[in-house]
Amino acid sequence: MSDLPGRLVLLGHPVAHSLSPVFQNAALAAAGIPLVYEALDVAPGDLKSMMGLLADARAAGNVTLPHKESVYAWCVRRTAIAERVGAVNTFWSEADGLVGDNTDVGGFTYAVERLLGRRPEGLRVGMLGAGGAAAAVCAAVEQWPDSQVHVHARTRERAEQLAARFAGVAHVVESEMHTVRGMDLLVNATPLGLDGALMPIAPGSIPDATAVLDLTYRRGRTPFVKACRARGLRADDGLPMLVEQGALAFERWFGAAPDREVMWRAIRAP
Repeated sequence: MSDLPGRLVLLGHPVAHSLSPVFQNAALAAAGIPLVYEALDVAPGDLKSMMGLLADARAAGNVTLPHKESVYAWCVRRTAIAERVGAVNTFWSEADGLVGDNTDVGGFTYAVERLLGRRPEGLRVGMLGAGGAAAAVCAAVEQWPDSQVHVHARTRERAEQLAARFAGVAHVVESEMHTVRGMDLLVNATPLGLDGALMPIAPGSIPDATAVLDLTYRRGRTPFVKACRARGLRADDGLPMLVEQGALAFERWFGAAPDREVMWRAIRAP
């Protein structure tokens, strides 16, 4: 992008909990870019009018739940990976309108590399959940050599629909136990485990050799991740994915990489 966006925003409902403004504003300050990254809580019924305002303002930004599919439909063009996922989490303005991308896919791959300490290939991945986050996981696994994802969801129909979209790599399994048996990695793509009241799967049932990546996040790690780590498992939450997808989005907006260390320091600050 040759010109700065008129606004830089995060669209979601709710968004007050998001750490994205913390690290994005730190990155903007470090780069000397005179913009403020705003979190906008936009109810679904208000999204249409907001998208019109953002288009007029030549805005760029990120999108979180529940708007990723809706903003996808608003974009006049989308990258190939956004088309594959069917959702947009990053957008910017060009002469003909809004352009959409999905940096969640790259963010997820980074989080897996960080957790496993190697490039992902030859992996058997078990996944709980079949929503939008799960589609990004499947799109990532599709790019990894000799890898497969085994999906279980509360609604079998949703799991089957996801597996049909990613027929080359995704398979439906009968129970949550089949997402950990013989798997290299378990991905929690559900909200369960965030508050500790319910766990997506009992940590004690996860084999020692299976690493765990929880796509939800909170400062200090989620209760599910803490419970897995207490059992001696390699486990992390979605914070590395969040920061990396934000860094990749920054590159789309400004054509240069942000200072990732500045971003991490910002969210580690008390």
